[in-house]
Amino acid sequence: MAPQESLADLLARCALHDRRAFEALYQQASPTLYGLLVRLVRDRELAADLLQEGFVRVWQRAGDYRPALGQPLTWMGTIVRHLAIDRLRRVDHRQRGELDDAGWEQLAEAGPGPEEQLHTEHENVAIARCLETLDPEPRQAVLLAYYEGLTHDVIARRMERPLGTVKAWVRRSLQRLKTCLGES
Repeated sequence: MAPQESLADLLARCALHDRRAFEALYQQASPTLYGLLVRLVRDRELAADLLQEGFVRVWQRAGDYRPALGQPLTWMGTIVRHLAIDRLRRVDHRQRGELDDAGWEQLAEAGPGPEEQLHTEHENVAIARCLETLDPEPRQAVLLAYYEGLTHDVIARRMERPLGTVKAWVRRSLQRLKTCLGES
């Protein structure tokens, strides 16, 4: 198996319309971005649609990425997050005319406030940054376990690795993430 390239290198190659780089970028980044989208829209089917739309935008805008301004996963996460927000706003607009006073009160009470949202956003950035410090296969195992909810056994079969290896990857990776997040 060839060593995986950094996301920044893959984005640079995508800017030159390298389809193989785009495929590798998708393989490495899609689990994390899909997990982000599922948390935002709370609908796996919509999240999958937004992920595809997001990668089209990443392909189109890969030349706009500037490594000095942030991590590749953060840049791509911003793209998909904005797509999700736009989609949710469109749906919200359609529903606004149908709400009565009780509906508006319930809507106002639902969801986190701005301070909680900011805190969550900072946590997401820190988690994404710490995930990037993991080796590719252990990172993929963690993402499959915690963002897609797969069992160790299913992950082992999907990744074609021994069950013990997958368990060790997840356990060690969680320890590394805990350390990394403690330093943030």
